[in-house]
Amino acid sequence: MTTTKHYYNKNMIKLLRKLFIKNYNDTNDQKVRVKHGILAASVGIVTNTILFVFKLLVGIFSFSVSIITEAINNLSDMSSCVVNIVGFKLSEKPADKKHPFGHQRIEYIAGLIIALFIVASAALMGYQSIMKIINNEGSNLSWWAIGVLAFGIVLKIWQALFYRKMAKIINSSSLKASSQDAINDVFATTAVLIATIIEFVWPNIRLDGYMGVAASLFIIIMGIKMVIETSNPLVGMGLETQLINQIRETILSYTEVKGVHDIIGHSYGPTKIYVTAHVEIDARTDALHSHSLIDKIEREIKSKYNAELLLHIDPVVLDDEKTNEIRQKVQDLLKNYNSQITFHDFQIDNNEEEKTISFDIVVPFELKIDETELIQYVKDKIKEFLPSYEILIVIDREEIETDNTH
Repeated sequence: MTTTKHYYNKNMIKLLRKLFIKNYNDTNDQKVRVKHGILAASVGIVTNTILFVFKLLVGIFSFSVSIITEAINNLSDMSSCVVNIVGFKLSEKPADKKHPFGHQRIEYIAGLIIALFIVASAALMGYQSIMKIINNEGSNLSWWAIGVLAFGIVLKIWQALFYRKMAKIINSSSLKASSQDAINDVFATTAVLIATIIEFVWPNIRLDGYMGVAASLFIIIMGIKMVIETSNPLVGMGLETQLINQIRETILSYTEVKGVHDIIGHSYGPTKIYVTAHVEIDARTDALHSHSLIDKIEREIKSKYNAELLLHIDPVVLDDEKTNEIRQKVQDLLKNYNSQITFHDFQIDNNEEEKTISFDIVVPFELKIDETELIQYVKDKIKEFLPSYEILIVIDREEIETDNTH
């Protein structure tokens, strides 16, 4: 039964996409993404309007505060769909002088507004439910009320699955928020339905207000989680670990690349990804060849992951016996300090006026250490066998440990 419903829902979504979206499979195209978002929001407006009208009428005639609150919640959901449409349309605006990376982050703002709508509507629902408990108010319920609530649950389940599928197709945080909101509504309406049935069968047991409070608390908690989730991209998040790993592996697949580090990703929207990285190449490699290689890597990353990559070349000396010996000693002393710590960008400058050794120490984010103490430890150890060199060390915090020690 569940498989049949899932199959039906999947095919219905595909049909809607075919009918209303040209080139619907090209979801990397921002215009296609926007059309998906507008389609999803339009379906939400229609379904939530139906639920609002039915629940409001039944709630008024049955004097049920929880059903009226459900109607208000559906009105809020309809408003959220309007916010989604506005957000998707604004995110489609091209880059300009003030916004050189485009406007796609507006979609995240739309998701945040929806999350705040959810918290606000749940708080209102909780207040009205508490007042009903205080005033010991009953309800005048009927089979119509039970039928409308049951219909609302079925429609909200379909709506949640619809939003979730569309969110997955275009990787939309605002549609994910809408999907979660629909799931919250299923729980809230189920609680109201249970209370309605009990009060209908046993009129002296008044659960309407209590169920309203319980449902509102649940929705508030979920809403706060959604506020945090939709705020994270606006505050600033790194790219997903999987994508960083894929970019790293692609870069390292070129035999001329001896190492890669300092991969930093910036997302200015679902399809606006910018990445910078340092690649280590044998210092003997011709400059023109190195430039051609970098261009080739950047083009492949753009083609594979739709990400704009900017690479910086770090030339490394690989054929000098003394340099390799010192590099090995540094590797050993770091391993003795902590096996999770690595290093990269190792350079030795034997300038007669000022001899220097410079490198970056890579410390995983989860490793709690005193960075000042680590730097001093490494400097003291190196001074034991290279007392005349100035030692320049930078600490890099990276989520992914690398085995690169060039």
